[in-house]
Amino acid sequence: MGKRVILVDDSKTILATAEMALDELSKSGAISFATYLNPREFLDKALAMEVDFDLLITDINMPQMNGLELAAALKNHAHFKTKPILVLSTEGSADKKAEGRAIGVTGWMVKPFSNEKLLKSIKMVLGI
Repeated sequence: MGKRVILVDDSKTILATAEMALDELSKSGAISFATYLNPREFLDKALAMEVDFDLLITDINMPQMNGLELAAALKNHAHFKTKPILVLSTEGSADKKAEGRAIGVTGWMVKPFSNEKLLKSIKMVLGI
C-alpha cells in the first residue's frame, strides 16, 4: 500500500490542481491521496484516529483555523509528533516560516506552485 498524503486547503481550485499533479503517483500506487476543505474537520477526524497520514500538506490562511494551528495541534499529539507536515501557502514571510519551524513543520512551498516542485517535495519527504 502506498503512502497516505492528505492536503488541507480551503480552495477547491488548489485541491483540484494538486490532485491532477499527483494523479500519476496515485495511479502507480505510490501514494493514496485525500483532500479536506475544512482543517477543523480533518483535525477532529485525525485526533479521533479516523484518518491517518504519512504526509500532511496544509494551507495557512483558512477560515476555520489556520494551518499553523492545525500543525501545532497535531504535533502536540504523540501519534503525529514525528509525521511530516508541509505548508503550501501564499504566506512566505520569514516570521511565518520561523513560526512553522518552531512548531515542527517539515517544509514550505509558496503558491502558486508548479506540479514538478510539488511532486519533488512529496517524493523527497516520503522517500519515494
